[in-house]
Amino acid sequence: MANPSKRRIETDVMKMLMSDYEVSLVNDSMQEFLVRFYGPTESAPLCVLELTPLLIIAVPPLAPFAGGVWKIHVELPDQYPFKSPSIGFMNKIFHPNIDELSGSVCLDVINQTWSPMFDMINIFEVFLPQLLRYPNPNDPLNGEAAALLMRHPKEYEAKVKEYVQKFATKEAADAATDGNDDDDQDEEMSDMGSISDGE
Repeated sequence: MANPSKRRIETDVMKMLMSDYEVSLVNDSMQEFLVRFYGPTESAPLCVLELTPLLIIAVPPLAPFAGGVWKIHVELPDQYPFKSPSIGFMNKIFHPNIDELSGSVCLDVINQTWSPMFDMINIFEVFLPQLLRYPNPNDPLNGEAAALLMRHPKEYEAKVKEYVQKFATKEAADAATDGNDDDDQDEEMSDMGSISDGE
């Protein structure tokens, strides 16, 4: 009988390969692959962020990331789906919850509440679009982006749009490589906590 984790990895990766996403396996491995991810395009209601009891801002949830194209590097651990995947943006993005240099994602819904019920399609159809629509400046990996969003939302939006135009084009995504042939790769991707971190 096949290992349940291996079977689940194969099932989830096959779903990704058969979906509308452009997926490329790395070294023909089902546990490491690249996905072309397009920023959200449909309209969403205004996002209201309560930064302090006296400071509340309304942020257009979509505008700055619209039209962006990113290459996402995904690694599935041997314990997947009981341990969450590692995810990293390979081309630059200016976002409070994404490290600008490494592309690591700070995504609470995956870090803290990952469940074996989720699959890779959920990450690309729900989690990442929500992260782009509703940044959390109170839990930043990019302090500059968080401060700008909290203090000067219009400047934040302008900088995000500038990054999208410069670094989130189809050409930039195609050209994005991890640039790592050594073991530093693991440090550059978000190593998302699993529901069984006590191991």
